[in-house]
Amino acid sequence: MSTTNTTTQALRAVRAQLVYFTHDPARAYLDGTPGTVHHTDGIVAFENGRITAVGDYAKVAPTLPAGTPIEDLRDKVITPGFIDTHIHYPQTDMIASPAPGLLPWLEKYTFPTERRFENPEYAADVAQFFLDELLRGGTTSALVYCTVHPGSADAFFKESDSRNLRMIAGKVMMDRNCPEFLRDTAETGARDSEALIQRWHNKGRQLYALTPRFAPTSTEAQLGVCGELAEQYQDVFIQSHVAENTDEVEWVRSLFPGHRSYLDVYDHYKLLRKRAVYGHCIWLDEHDRRRMFETGTVAAHCPTSNQFLGSGLFDFAAAEATRMPVTLATDVGGGSTFSMLQTMNEAHKVARLSGYHLSAERMFYLATEGAAHALDLHGTIGTLAVGAEADFVVLDPKATPLLARRTALAESLEELLFAFAMLGDDRAIATTYAAGKPVHRRVAA
Repeated sequence: MSTTNTTTQALRAVRAQLVYFTHDPARAYLDGTPGTVHHTDGIVAFENGRITAVGDYAKVAPTLPAGTPIEDLRDKVITPGFIDTHIHYPQTDMIASPAPGLLPWLEKYTFPTERRFENPEYAADVAQFFLDELLRGGTTSALVYCTVHPGSADAFFKESDSRNLRMIAGKVMMDRNCPEFLRDTAETGARDSEALIQRWHNKGRQLYALTPRFAPTSTEAQLGVCGELAEQYQDVFIQSHVAENTDEVEWVRSLFPGHRSYLDVYDHYKLLRKRAVYGHCIWLDEHDRRRMFETGTVAAHCPTSNQFLGSGLFDFAAAEATRMPVTLATDVGGGSTFSMLQTMNEAHKVARLSGYHLSAERMFYLATEGAAHALDLHGTIGTLAVGAEADFVVLDPKATPLLARRTALAESLEELLFAFAMLGDDRAIATTYAAGKPVHRRVAA
């Protein structure tokens, strides 16, 4: 279906400061090897969409073929492209909509907005703008919710595929407790999802995610068929929401009596496993968190959304104590920004409110290699390592006067990255590369 992956790209390289990760910088290897790779004067070479060489400029540059074009960006910092693990593309046009809480917000804004995606032209227009915004913020991969309409997923995948982006998305499954105009059935939801899997999963750089919106909007029958599809298609992703809001938790308790917890509902239908990602995960207990660790299920922390909707504060210490996999996510449109840098900013503050210090290196890890590892895509995205897909961002430490003043005084990598996380936004992204091609360049003011 896609021809972009077979396009020949000549070898080229970029010289800059390089930062990427081999493992969680908060957990050094037993031999003391740090998780962060930092080249103050580095070079990354890429050809045909993949990284072919990386390291110190003085060591790697002489090994490249004579005449290799090298772009000199020594005043910039290159990191892997950011990975957003929970975001709703249909909610782009309703971002920053006021409401007293999650459930009223869904009724007043979300459902009426999503109705518009029955129109393929509207879906295509939003998909184009949505991807533009992701790339503007340096996000090169995302785990994306579409609407209940199969055409909304087709529109998204077509736009992503045309740009040769590594994206994961799925049609929402929702057969109760929602407006009739957004309702499928257990049978049609499964049939449409399977057709989309066959049409898009592993086509080019596209991947599919089974997407029951959240337990309250799916019957037992729908969750059951979703679990059956997950068993049949072992390498597809699963995405949903869990324990975001206390009212939501109580609602699930009334809808699914006899289950130990909200998370246990998904567990019962075999929807906890590697490549399963659940947004929010605020109101979990120790048993839930340990169960996520045991099954390899990922918690997507959405700090701007959780604060915007007043849902609660994610507990980093509890997550770490149980080794529950954690990633960062924007959750647009509950989230108020497409920028993973601004998301890091809010994540740091949320952690501090519970007495936990989230370092800049850890935040950048969670948004790159950490997310790739959690998604079972390590070695493919989220890294600058040789063989990985050449998705990376060029960060400009002089993007704004304040950022330039602070980064000039940075005395360590931690201080430099922390300044990007606290003071940066889409203006700090000079260039975004996907599969070795520049797909966004900041326009000078």
